[in-house]
Amino acid sequence: MENAWAKFTGNVHLHRTVVLILLIAVLYLARGMMNTILLTFIFTYLIVHWVRLIQRWVPKIPTVVIVIVTYIILIFGIYYVVTDYLPMLINEIVKMVNSMVKFYQSDDMKWLMRYINRYVSTSTLIDQAKHGMNFAVDTLTRIGTLTIAVFMSLILSFFYTIELQQMEDFSRQFLETKYLNWLFGDIYYFGKTFVNTFGVVLEAQFFIAICNTALTMICLSFMKMPQIFALGIMVFVLSLVPVAGVIISLVPLSLVGYQVGGIRDVIYIIIMIMVIHALEAYILNPKFMSSRTELPIFYTFVVLLVAEHLWGTWGLIVGVPIFTFLLDVFGVKQVKQRRGSEMVKK
Repeated sequence: MENAWAKFTGNVHLHRTVVLILLIAVLYLARGMMNTILLTFIFTYLIVHWVRLIQRWVPKIPTVVIVIVTYIILIFGIYYVVTDYLPMLINEIVKMVNSMVKFYQSDDMKWLMRYINRYVSTSTLIDQAKHGMNFAVDTLTRIGTLTIAVFMSLILSFFYTIELQQMEDFSRQFLETKYLNWLFGDIYYFGKTFVNTFGVVLEAQFFIAICNTALTMICLSFMKMPQIFALGIMVFVLSLVPVAGVIISLVPLSLVGYQVGGIRDVIYIIIMIMVIHALEAYILNPKFMSSRTELPIFYTFVVLLVAEHLWGTWGLIVGVPIFTFLLDVFGVKQVKQRRGSEMVKK
């Protein structure tokens, strides 16, 4: 029995395979918390690299000071968006709904409503109304769940980054334990590899967001939209979500366009979003991802399609990192060590 255990722990490829299967099983069991897990990882990654960037230019600033100031600015930014832009968005939605109701109640549209009532039964309308209500309730539930996940992720990432050096020192003790040091070593190896690949993809998405924002602001300036800078910030934040972010930005942009120029500007904005979405999905996303990950564009594009089909929007974010991570694990292509990947010093 001892010889079998010694052979198992001495076979690196075997016990790494077992650890990888165990990690996949744990993540599958925790799939209900996947939003919180991924958001915590993203927030922590961004804050850690922000701290590294600041300390690269001003090495004497303590990590705690940078983290606290960053989160204070972040909280005030969220508060500003919720108190200023959210009521504005709700007001635009109410105005748009009232305008549509008045439009359909006008004398010019009564003949059309009578024609529709003639061919559409009341039961069909009731079924569609029930479906719409279920969709609205489901959407509100998802928004509430996502809000809680974002709140918890911010708290977890704050406590992780504010004790960054302590986290490094404490975690290193697992690698030096007399028991199961191979297990923690494998977990460290997989974690380090995934962080490297995820960082590469995050950089690529950042450049894609810059391109989307620049193109959108140029088009909005030609349409003479108000508050272009604020709309640009919104588009940039949403563009950090691959592919889906551009589509999500269609709703607030259409509301602003309807308020400014009516249906005509809404049509222009829809066309603009369709063009930018096609540009991102078929040119920017594969090109930036392939250049950063050094993968062929065909492989990158196929991975994005398959990952989106399997995991939805999150698949577009983690699909390429997981694929590159597996290439490294299976020895097909080694992931290059990212500059500044060491832990931040206080």
